[in-house]
Amino acid sequence: MIRILLVAASVMALAAPALAQDAEDAARQERVRRILSRTPLIDGHNDLPWALRQNHGNDPHAVDLSTNLDAATYLHTDIPRLRAGGVGGQFWSVYVPASLTPPDAAVATFEQIDTVKRIVAAHPDVFALAYTADDVVRIHRSGRIASLIGMEGGYSIADSLGLLREFYDAGARYITLTHSRTTTWADSATDAPKWGGLSPFGEEVVREMNRLGMMVDLSHVSEETMLDAMRVSAAPVIFSHSSARAVTDHPRNVPDSVLRLMAEDGGIVMVTFVPGFVSEEVRSWNAARAAEEARLKSLNPGAPDVVTAGMTAWTAAHPVPVATLADVADHIEHVRDVAGIDHVGIGGDFDGVDSLPAGLEGVETYPALLSELIRRGWSEADIRKLAGENLLRVMRAVEAVAASQRDQRPALARIAE
Repeated sequence: MIRILLVAASVMALAAPALAQDAEDAARQERVRRILSRTPLIDGHNDLPWALRQNHGNDPHAVDLSTNLDAATYLHTDIPRLRAGGVGGQFWSVYVPASLTPPDAAVATFEQIDTVKRIVAAHPDVFALAYTADDVVRIHRSGRIASLIGMEGGYSIADSLGLLREFYDAGARYITLTHSRTTTWADSATDAPKWGGLSPFGEEVVREMNRLGMMVDLSHVSEETMLDAMRVSAAPVIFSHSSARAVTDHPRNVPDSVLRLMAEDGGIVMVTFVPGFVSEEVRSWNAARAAEEARLKSLNPGAPDVVTAGMTAWTAAHPVPVATLADVADHIEHVRDVAGIDHVGIGGDFDGVDSLPAGLEGVETYPALLSELIRRGWSEADIRKLAGENLLRVMRAVEAVAASQRDQRPALARIAE
């Protein structure tokens, strides 16, 4: 009997630290939920509209967003998980590929805007369209999720400031100046440069965005484009979904040289969750995989089966590393440390990627990330800034610049032949 009691006591002693840890985690997450009940968590970038277009006939009714779709679909987003994640505002990305011609991209982008509006119309008790910072606050207080529209890829304006204005009138409140390719007026981070940043017409695009009240988004652009846009813009800029290059050396991330300018600019870097952007191990693995694929294709032209078999063998011998929630927290802290606590936010890129960090597999996981930051010593005031207050401040600053330029005529600049 004594032996049994001793064994039981040993088991309880071993279990006690784990139970205490669980209790601490639960207490932190409860603190997060109290914060998010008062402060809207606003994510800068979610590609649900594109996911619906690609896999569900562009129909918000093709899947039941009112149910948890985690097990039934590949989607990272649905209403129960948005609620569990405490999401108060979401910029829905109206992405279209850079491979489209500009006129085709313009059509597809308007169709994507229509998709966002149909998502909102399908669930009016959950979502409401937002166009201003005050809209976001009002909608969050009503218990709904403020739905904003962000364009991803300046090629969609088809080199037309008139079309830019039409996108603003349709509800778009930011434009990512490039995507993966350099455009006719701005250099991309992942393509050969053509302009050394922004062309003269690109500068006119930024100025007209200021006049309208549309945020200038510098995710995907080259460092030179970042610097040009910050020089030209009269309003703060944003990075809707980018992480820190000093932590993960990917050209899509923001270098410290730019982070150090954010306090003067007044803008915000919304840290993304994309594994290759937040884990140096994943980034290196992706680069090695791409090199091996290029090598096999050069050795086996016209033999795709050989390339496929070779890549299967390579992947089996080199398992992909796993990014983690802690990696994302490291990026958030780096941006805070270099740019300042007033210049960091969250832009997950859910439904725009095939894989996500462990612990951040869907939109329900924001509280776990914020809880980790509290564990690291973040105050509730700092969590509120990260979650939504910083972005609301930037939105109001952009709106104020537009109000100050209300008497200016629309720009008529055209791209040089």
